[in-house]
Amino acid sequence: MNPDATPSTRLAGKTVLVTAAGQGIGRASVLAMAAAGATVWATDVNEDLLKAYEGERGIHAVRLDVLDKAAIAAVVAQMPAIDVLFNCAGFVHGGTVLQATDADLEFAMNLNVRAQFWTIQAALPRMLAAGHGSIINMASVCSSIKGLPNRFIYGTSKAAVIGLTKSVAADYVANGIRCNAICPGTVDTPSLQDRINANEDPVAARKAFIARQPMGRLAQAHEIAPLVVFLASDESVFVTGQAYAADGGITI
Repeated sequence: MNPDATPSTRLAGKTVLVTAAGQGIGRASVLAMAAAGATVWATDVNEDLLKAYEGERGIHAVRLDVLDKAAIAAVVAQMPAIDVLFNCAGFVHGGTVLQATDADLEFAMNLNVRAQFWTIQAALPRMLAAGHGSIINMASVCSSIKGLPNRFIYGTSKAAVIGLTKSVAADYVANGIRCNAICPGTVDTPSLQDRINANEDPVAARKAFIARQPMGRLAQAHEIAPLVVFLASDESVFVTGQAYAADGGITI
């Protein structure tokens, strides 16, 4: 979806919670869902990033640390309803299994997996009471879908996200609840740029990221957002338990 596209009513009447909404895919998805008519609660641990939403119609910007279970429950309790949950928060660790540390693995599992577990636990009872709900989890093509070099911790955690997604989908498929995961390839976001800049040769690092994309370029965040809108909308009402790869051809 082009960020300047004409607004629609695909999500009219829906209230959405998005984590890690301050930048990248989270921000692109917030803007796309608000443009589609949703009321979006855009959350992020970084309050400075949330300032960009000031004056945006249909968007409530709220600070949230998804590693704080009580804070998650408090935000969900404030919401008038919750029809859609988009778990976007996550972190990418580099390295192989021999380079991984217990501390890094624990951090990744807490942020990439446990935080989704907590947000789902907080939101699901309200969805069940309403008789409907769509949960969208951020996974990755680097997961149980495909192994990528030097992504041991990240791939392990994102494989867990896909397992979490399918388990929730299976448990509540008869209750009007849908749970799906999106699995992007390499997306040109501020977090990717941070990882590129951490290399001794950032120019070579960017070229390496592009080289592993068969399309010969990186995805843009606004190119992933339409998949989030689709899964949030009633257009995907018969879809659950799926891991959608938007990967520029990595898994062809």
